[in-house]
Parts: sequence; structure tokens; C-alpha cells
Amino acid sequence: MEFSEVWWQQILTGMVFLLFFLVSIIGNFLIIVLSTVDQHLQTPMYFFLKQLSLLDLCYISVTLPNAILDNWTHNSTISLGGCILQVFLVIFLACTEMALLTVMSYDHYVAICYPLHYEVVMNRCTCIKMASYTWFSGWISGILHTATTFSLSFRPSNIVHQFFCEIPQLLRLSCSDNYLAEVGAVAVTSALSLVCFISIALSYIHIFSTVLKMPSSGSQSKAFSTCIPHLLVVTFFLSAAAVAYLKPSANIPTVSDLLVSVLYTIVPPTVNPIIYSLRNKDMKYALQKYLNLKYFRSVTC
Repeated sequence: MEFSEVWWQQILTGMVFLLFFLVSIIGNFLIIVLSTVDQHLQTPMYFFLKQLSLLDLCYISVTLPNAILDNWTHNSTISLGGCILQVFLVIFLACTEMALLTVMSYDHYVAICYPLHYEVVMNRCTCIKMASYTWFSGWISGILHTATTFSLSFRPSNIVHQFFCEIPQLLRLSCSDNYLAEVGAVAVTSALSLVCFISIALSYIHIFSTVLKMPSSGSQSKAFSTCIPHLLVVTFFLSAAAVAYLKPSANIPTVSDLLVSVLYTIVPPTVNPIIYSLRNKDMKYALQKYLNLKYFRSVTC
């Protein structure tokens, strides 16, 4: 479904979506490139930030380009195979991102609470294993939800009241009375997400208690500026997803359903580069150095 049936509102919506998409693509791509080419950014923190940027690039590309085309071409159709693939990728990438945000909170915890042991605990082998586990957990969640959702029988009506194939909206099209499989999948994912959130909260309780003991106000400010945005993004992302998947299903979808989906599918991949990296001094210095080098080479030639 499109956001509006009025043509100028469809054009405007497509332009806003395109702006979000370009900001996300440029920001995340810059982070991936800089953290790969700059030797000073070869640390565990930037390794996980690069993983997050790669996730966000894929995450926003699953839903937004199709929604932009739908608003501009008035051709709001998707094949069954495309719908299945979209459901799998959204769940896979969202669950992977939640797990990765948990790993990043642990990285912050070790860096601030045990700085002398940081390089030993967060060695390269450990970082690769932790990143692999996050991607694997998302893969399993994607398969579980996709299989349980499309094992149901659906009504002849094929109108999905959302700008992408979202599981709660697909369940409204089902004529099956047995939702136990998908309810079980949602329960498992919700439990794991709750474990992730509790782990993040505990990490930041220890982090804040350590930061408050620091004698330097500059060190406290730097630590808070790094950790508080991370905690806010996690809370925002998880809250929006919980509202979309756990609230009681209404017979008539509302505008709030669309807005909540925007909050957990479009906003996080757009603001993550700004919050995590592009406001970081090391990342800014690497970008400035790279741009100056490119300019110097062009002038020399």
C-alpha cells in the first residue's frame, strides 16, 4: 500500500524516502571505506562499526528503494517470491543488528571498565567470532519467521497494508486459525531481544558507575557522549519493533502502523552513521585526511 492516494503526496513521500536513502547510503558507505583503508581505525570498535554500517546498508536497501518506486510509478506490486525474500531479509538483518548492538555494548564495557585488558579480551579472533555469531543468529531468526509465516493459508485478498511485506500485516491476510508456530517464533525472538536489552542495560550500568568515578570531567564527557547515543538508539529501535510485532492486531490498519514501521526500518540505518561515527573525532580526521590526499593528488596531476 502507498502512503497516500493523492499524487502530490505520493511524490513528496517518495522524495522524503529518497533523502533518507541517500543519507543512509552515503554515511554508511563512508564508514565502511574509512574503517577499511585507514590504519588508525583498525580497532575492535571500528570493526564492529563497519559491521553495523554494512548491516544498515543492506537493511534500508531491502524496503526503501521498492517503496520509492511504488510512490513514483503507482505500481505497488510484489511477487510472492519477492515478498518471501523481503520478509526473510528484514527479520534476518533486524535480528542481526540487535545482536550486534549487544556486542558493541560489551565492547564499550570492556574498553571503559577494563582498559588495561581491552586488547587481550577483544582480540581479533574474538571480534570475528562475535560478529559471526550475530550474523548466524539473525540468519536462524529469519528462516524461523519466514517458514512459520508462509506455512499458513492466505485469503484471496492480496493487499498488504504496509509499504513492505511485514509479518503482522501478512498475518491479517491469513485464513488459518493456527498461529501457534508464528506466535512461538515471535515469543522466541522477543525473549532473545529482551535478553539482549538486559545485557545492554547491565553493561551500561557498569559503564556509568565507572565513568562517574573518573576524576577528569573531560573523560566523563567523552565516555557519556559515546555511550548515551548508543543506548538511545538501542531503546528506540527495540521499542518501535516491539510495538509493531507485539501490539494487538487491529482489523483496520492505521497510519500509526506505517509510522512505527518507518521508525524501526528507515530511521535507525539513517541516524546510526551520524550518532556512531561521523561525529567521532577519529572518523572526522580520517575523512579529512583522505579528502586532502585526494585533492593533493589531483592538483599534482
